[in-house]
Amino acid sequence: MADGKAILDEFKNTNGPAKEIDSSKKLRVGIIGTGWIADAHIQVYKKFPDVEIVAGADLVPGKAEAFFKKHEIEGAKCYGEHTEMLADQANLKLDAVSVCTYNMTHAVCTIDSLKAGINVLLEKPMCVTLEEGIEIMKAEKESGKVLSIGFQPRFDPNMIMVKDIVQSGVLGDIYYIQTGGGRRRGIPTPFGTSFIAKETGGIGALGDIGCYSLDMVLNAIGYPKPLTVSGYTSDFFGTSPDYSGYRKDKREEYAKAFGVDDFAAGFVRLEGGIILDFRIAWAMNLDTPGDTIIMGTKGGLRIPSTECWNGTIGGDLTIYSNIGDEKVETKIPMKKSDVWCFDVKVRSFLDAIKEGAPAPVPTSQIIYNQAILSGIKKSADLGREIEIEIPEI
Repeated sequence: MADGKAILDEFKNTNGPAKEIDSSKKLRVGIIGTGWIADAHIQVYKKFPDVEIVAGADLVPGKAEAFFKKHEIEGAKCYGEHTEMLADQANLKLDAVSVCTYNMTHAVCTIDSLKAGINVLLEKPMCVTLEEGIEIMKAEKESGKVLSIGFQPRFDPNMIMVKDIVQSGVLGDIYYIQTGGGRRRGIPTPFGTSFIAKETGGIGALGDIGCYSLDMVLNAIGYPKPLTVSGYTSDFFGTSPDYSGYRKDKREEYAKAFGVDDFAAGFVRLEGGIILDFRIAWAMNLDTPGDTIIMGTKGGLRIPSTECWNGTIGGDLTIYSNIGDEKVETKIPMKKSDVWCFDVKVRSFLDAIKEGAPAPVPTSQIIYNQAILSGIKKSADLGREIEIEIPEI
């Protein structure tokens, strides 16, 4: 048991001191898309003394103006099309933008911003298709600007601990991973149909929460390249006017508008002989599709699921290993933290701009995440396994 205690002690790391912010040079920031996720972005930007929020764009007339009024931002210029805002760059002198639009316009807004010489914090998912992701990376490379993808769960102390455990070698060589998650009843419609309509969402549970679940394990094992995928998607709940998760007065409308996946699964072969067994749901007749498990040649790790994917883990971690002939289970207590990961996501992006540092959540990793998401959808549409091909950029 002494060895088990040593394992436990190894992962009792603490967070370092907060970095001091230099407010002598303010970064000028714009918001593209002023819907509900933009509320989180602007609330965080307002906390930092080195940020000046100067502009916003939204396709809905008057929406950007109402957004800035609600958040008590005076003097910010408002535009309809994001292209109008970018065309005024000579006056605005934007250092950065947050792209907070619906999925189907992530690529065009990001590419246009990079071409205008502006750093970008892009909300998840990166985009809808692998082809879009490749075009985003080309624009990023040509611009030389910082592009970070909005995966704030990566900054959660428990997610960091998962990666620390895997990278320590205590599990040995990883060969099989089961991951996923979801909600029993949780199709996101409080703000209308932008998440569920094909023309705006493009992909459903896959992109909304599936990208987070994949990032948890792929980041932990070093983001190996995906090679093949066999995927499945369904929409049994979203297209049903009897779905109890919809408002009663909106059930017919939402069921008719639903054009994405509410459940998805994939069997993925990764470089290094690793198998990834994945499933994600917005709605299902279960409380959870199962815990995340990472199996290695020296040990296994169980990561408890949550009732609804919330960016962290569902309880204490367990490492399963052997000491001699004895089977040992080592509990790693779940960390409590008062740090809002969204704060860290935005702050790390701003620091990368000011310090000339690499993007905190780089496209070189997330393109593999995107390749799996779009590969699952493509495989499901074709009804067969497909190879994943990602060109050098």
